[in-house]
Amino acid sequence: MIEITEKEISLEELIKRARSRDAGAVVTFLGMVRDDGIEKLEVEAFREAALAELENIQKEAMSRFALKAVEIVHRTGTLVVGESIVAIVCSAGHREEAFSGCRYIIEELKKRAPLWKKELGERGEHWVGQDEPAGK
Repeated sequence: MIEITEKEISLEELIKRARSRDAGAVVTFLGMVRDDGIEKLEVEAFREAALAELENIQKEAMSRFALKAVEIVHRTGTLVVGESIVAIVCSAGHREEAFSGCRYIIEELKKRAPLWKKELGERGEHWVGQDEPAGK
């Protein structure tokens, strides 16, 4: 399943959907709003294009890492410190494939999906990704 939503993410539901009799590993990634001196984060998406790109990334990861299931949920809207932004759940026959697939998905999502984050706080507003070192 791939979803873009303003609702809180249920990691338990994603794990339940990813489990199967032939999966020996389920790996999760939960990205959250961290306290970097910000008050809130605004997340925007070009919804149709983002869903299509997430589907492409999902298919690539499933093929490349022999994944049994991939669940991706990304939030939009105004989020505060501690709230979840993105969840990825991968199941595979073995842990190495599940870990590698999960890492691949988050890295590709950050590079390719039309999703944007704006930090708001005492220092003003700042679009994430502008004038930042790679990998942040």
